[in-house]
Amino acid sequence: MIELQNISKSFPTKIGLNPVLQNVNLRLEQGEKVAVLGSNGSGKSTLVKIISGTSLADTGQIKSNMSISWPLGLSGGYQGSLTGVDNLKFLCRIYNVAYEPTIEFVRSFTDLGHFLNEPIKTYSSGMKAKFGFAASMAIDFDCYLIDEVLAVGDSQFQKKCHEQLFGQKADRSLMLVSHQEKIIREYCQKAYVLHNKTLHPFESIDNAFQYYKETLQ
Repeated sequence: MIELQNISKSFPTKIGLNPVLQNVNLRLEQGEKVAVLGSNGSGKSTLVKIISGTSLADTGQIKSNMSISWPLGLSGGYQGSLTGVDNLKFLCRIYNVAYEPTIEFVRSFTDLGHFLNEPIKTYSSGMKAKFGFAASMAIDFDCYLIDEVLAVGDSQFQKKCHEQLFGQKADRSLMLVSHQEKIIREYCQKAYVLHNKTLHPFESIDNAFQYYKETLQ
């Protein structure tokens, strides 16, 4: 279970603090798959970063008894001067997993071949996205945080991504921040809409999209 209680977050600007999230509440059960809808700049990525622990909330608390992935789809998080292999070894040390099977999984999943032995900064944006997704799938988490990463690569790679997330890891929890209505309707049980700095919960996907389209589009 992951539970957010009254999470708020602001960022400093030249004219003072800019509140992005205010008193956000959310509960995600083991194995549950939820979507988060919201317009660009509404704070969706900030929310995902806070849940993953890569950013801290100003107020509120998070309770969790699950291991949580870093946010898939967000840029950053890798040392560009290190090779793909060296980045994977570093991740494996942090999460205390064997690096050899992890490297082989990423090599097979991405088809990056010899590029895994090249610095990350030499990768194209598509290669970086593939690498990031595969690295996340190679490490076992109870909950995966996805930020639009399902649109990565060609149709064959997207198929592999779907099989990993919704096939091999179908029993894991998932928070999907996406505008892909088809994917959300197919795989998510409920949805939240981030609007006016807070989350609005909807048990029905239909109701969530109706509110999203009427209010934000």
